[in-house]
Formats: sequence, C-alpha cells, structure tokens
Amino acid sequence: MATEKKVVAEEQNFAKNDAFNLTMIPGKFARKLRTCIIYQFIRFLIINIKMIIVVQKSH
Repeated sequence: MATEKKVVAEEQNFAKNDAFNLTMIPGKFARKLRTCIIYQFIRFLIINIKMIIVVQKSH
C-alpha cells in the first residue's frame, strides 16, 4: 500500500526540498492583513511614530 501525500497548491514549492518541511504557511487571516492597504498604512504610521520617538530621545 503506497501512501500518497496530498500537496496543497501553496505547499508545492516546499515539497521539493526537505529543509523547508517545517516552514509555516500563513493562514487566510494573515494573508488578508498582508494584502490590506488600509492595515498596511496604519502599520506604516505606527512604525514611523516609533522611529520619531527613538530619534527624539537620541537628540
């Protein structure tokens, strides 16, 4: 009896190399956040505010 390994389309790149078998693949929610322009803009603003605070502390 041969065991067949069902490969999801997203995992095809990882199936070729055994070193990447433990690599996590993001879920639907994480992929949605990564492609959402509004969420990315908010993250951009937060990171910029943090950078401004760090620079102000050094001067």
